[in-house]
Parts: sequence; C-alpha cells; structure tokens
Amino acid sequence: MTAEDRSIQRDRMRYVKNSLSSTLAIVGILFNVFYFVSIYKSDVDTYYYNILIGASIVYNLVFMLAVFLASEGVKNYKKNYSYVLAVVGVLQIARIFILPMQAHAAETLVNGESVMVMQDGQFYRVVAYLVVSAVCLLASAAVNMIRCRELSEHLKTLGVQSA
Repeated sequence: MTAEDRSIQRDRMRYVKNSLSSTLAIVGILFNVFYFVSIYKSDVDTYYYNILIGASIVYNLVFMLAVFLASEGVKNYKKNYSYVLAVVGVLQIARIFILPMQAHAAETLVNGESVMVMQDGQFYRVVAYLVVSAVCLLASAAVNMIRCRELSEHLKTLGVQSA
C-alpha cells in the first residue's frame, strides 16, 4: 500500500463509521446473552434462588446497556468508550470465578439424590461464552484505540482539530 493510499484510507475515516469495533461490541453482548440464558434456564431445585443470581441479573442489564452505549460511541471514534469496553471485558473474565465456578463446585439435593448444580458440559460452555464475550470487548476497545489514534494523527496533518 502506497503512502497516498494510506492517506486516502485515513481520510475516509472522517466520513465512515467504525463498524468493526461496534460489531465486536455487539457480538460481545450476544455471547453474554448466551451465557445468561444458559445459566437462567437451569432449574436445579432452589440453588439459583439467592441474592447472587439477583445481582447477576442486575449486572447483565447494566452490562448490556453500557456495552450498547459504548458500541455506539466507538462507532463514532470516541476513545473514552474504549476504556469502558476494556473494563467490562476484564469483568467478563472475573465473572467466571463467581457464579459458574460456585455452581460447578456445588451439589444440591433433588428428590433425595445429590446432584451437581452445573455439569461439566454446561460449565465449559458458559466459560467459553464469557471468554468469547471478553475477547470481543477487548478487541473492540483495542481496534477503536488504534483507529482513534490514526484519525487524530491524520487530522493533525490536515490542520483540523479532532473531537
């Protein structure tokens, strides 16, 4: 790619939305939805009827709202939304060690028999959902940071003040 082609590509960024970062954030939401559907559809006696699942529901609502807002922000090359996505991506990894780990290690009585609350298959699946969600969010943040820096540098060469 020549320097002129690169300059044209950077100049197009002034007029074209950052759809890659936005799409990655939306995919992060999608995998979070897969996670909580897998958890909330589980009906293992009364194990999930506690304050932790209530906090998880509230967190999921806040997560989806924050990431959707951030997806709109990164679409318009707003650097601060990258920080939001990075923090939420790290929190997705931290979530693995809360509900899934506890449920995987727990047993409960159902009809007088001791059963695992979360079987291995479901555990690996929900962990994969959280990891993929986190990777998408972190990638979205990284792509947006790189593109914001490129656009800012390009605008400086044009003598235009960046937003």
